[in-house]
Amino acid sequence: MLPTARSCSSLQGATNYGCRVSIDVDQQLWPAPVAPGPLDAVVRLPGSKSLTNRYLVLAALADGPSRLRAPLRSRDTLLMAAALGTLGADIRDTGALNAVAPESSGERAAYPVSDWVVTPSAVRGGGHLDCGLAGTVMRFLPPVAALADGPVAFDGDAGARRRPMGPVLDALRALGVGVDDDGSGCLPFTVQGRGRDGVPGGEVTLDASASSQFVSALLLAGARYDRGVTIHHDGKPVPSQPHIEMTVQTLREAGVVVDDSDANTWRVAPGSIRGLDVVIEPDLSNAGPFLAAALVAGGTVLVPDWPERTTQAGDLLREILAAMGARVQLGSDGLRVTGSGPIEGIDIDLHEASELTPTVAALAALAGSPSWIRGVAHIRGHETDRLAALDTELSALGTQVTQTGDGLRIVPAPLRGNRFGTYHDHRMATAGAILGLRVPGVLVEDVATTAKTLPDFTGRWTAMLGASHGGAEGNG
Repeated sequence: MLPTARSCSSLQGATNYGCRVSIDVDQQLWPAPVAPGPLDAVVRLPGSKSLTNRYLVLAALADGPSRLRAPLRSRDTLLMAAALGTLGADIRDTGALNAVAPESSGERAAYPVSDWVVTPSAVRGGGHLDCGLAGTVMRFLPPVAALADGPVAFDGDAGARRRPMGPVLDALRALGVGVDDDGSGCLPFTVQGRGRDGVPGGEVTLDASASSQFVSALLLAGARYDRGVTIHHDGKPVPSQPHIEMTVQTLREAGVVVDDSDANTWRVAPGSIRGLDVVIEPDLSNAGPFLAAALVAGGTVLVPDWPERTTQAGDLLREILAAMGARVQLGSDGLRVTGSGPIEGIDIDLHEASELTPTVAALAALAGSPSWIRGVAHIRGHETDRLAALDTELSALGTQVTQTGDGLRIVPAPLRGNRFGTYHDHRMATAGAILGLRVPGVLVEDVATTAKTLPDFTGRWTAMLGASHGGAEGNG
């Protein structure tokens, strides 16, 4: 069986089932390295967190076994795997560590690559699920727990208890499922499972303006409800629409009938879920800091296996980095980004790809002209209030930052080294690393939080820098 998520989330240098999470730095303060010169590095990244967790949920509900090839092993995905194991799924690692990376030219992977084989079972009640700080776990699994043969308790990190859950919990109630949350609309709560054939399903209206995950959560389990599920969104525009498109695509890969032809409405027909055999795309959002490094330090960074077509919101990086002065080339070898001049300010709406906000904000602080980031009011409810966090930390380095109603106005200014707080937010930590490439003395708090979505970030980061200047290979 798969080990518990704690074996990796504890960050004690364990290498379990392909999850490499060694953090050989001070857990409190990490001196972000200054780039020694222009880069020339290949950075191979593990699978997408968003895809891995969606495929895990579908595999646990499928009619037969699934094979997930080269999935991400990070805190978020291990929490998902452990939670699904508690709900009855059998998730086993193939054990083929140090295998050849998928779609590579044949070189040995610098980090273990192996598959997960998932064998579904009836959803089991009576368990307690640890959501950590993972939005996908706390939001995707209550609709699955509705199919359990008894109650399922949910809780997570202290920060997770502040993240909104109300829309998905109220939707479950409207679909005939009991939820006990003491009226908080947040963790902790208990879902009163009704059994495999006990969830009526049907139509529900909710406000998903705070998170697209509220829609994806119901879609992923909807085929197992007696009448399927029809979801109507009523509210401000749903953020991160590509994530819903990703959910729809993964459902269709599993043979589920989905109708998304009407605006703000999604229908999943009741029926079977086919077992899957899929290769997980690299995580494009996690590529952001490494590709941004090419703009900051100059030179070139190549991320192999970048898909030509994808539902990942991180693909917007191609457009963003080009607009900020990079040369961006997508070829058969991957995505190549080259920086050779000043970083240009940008005026951009990131409503569809808000997870990129910390990366763009870090670049904006190093640019030669002001930037506007718009359409991201909802990220106040992410791992932390990201707008407030970016304002505080960039200002402490010397940047002129103004919070707007839906984003940030960033005016570059001479920067100085300082402590860079991360608030248990992995993308804040990587933003600090980007700034440190050019600003000496940036000390990133709790860099280990990057293991939420990217194991061994610091090792990959220093390998990128070392590969460019005669050190270790940068093909992490």
